[in-house]
Amino acid sequence: QLQASGGGTVQAGGSLRLSCAASGFNWDQYTIAWFRQAPGKGREGVACITTTGGTKYYADSVKGRFTISSDNAKKTVYLQMNSLKSEDTAVYYCAAERIPSVFVQTTWSNPRVYTSLWGQGTQVTVSS
Repeated sequence: QLQASGGGTVQAGGSLRLSCAASGFNWDQYTIAWFRQAPGKGREGVACITTTGGTKYYADSVKGRFTISSDNAKKTVYLQMNSLKSEDTAVYYCAAERIPSVFVQTTWSNPRVYTSLWGQGTQVTVSS
């Protein structure tokens, strides 16, 4: 199971930190990703991190503003979001999948790759 938390309402330029806590599965060799979905739009990959090796990837739209990190002892992945913009407003989801390392870079942002482990979503609203 994945439990996402930390959403809220913040003014443009502000910051939030999302958490994704995992339980009930072997943490090793997973790719943990954050996705977001705005009203009327598809689910967009935001960032991911591999639990083994800590490799990170980001969507171009968040590079330099968002930082993904993990605490393997706590089985928790964080998404630090700074310099938030109104276009960051969305429901944010975390997901986990065992993706072979050679495919992570090219597939991490495709939501269909994550077949079974999804968090429940947390709302992020950025007011201008």
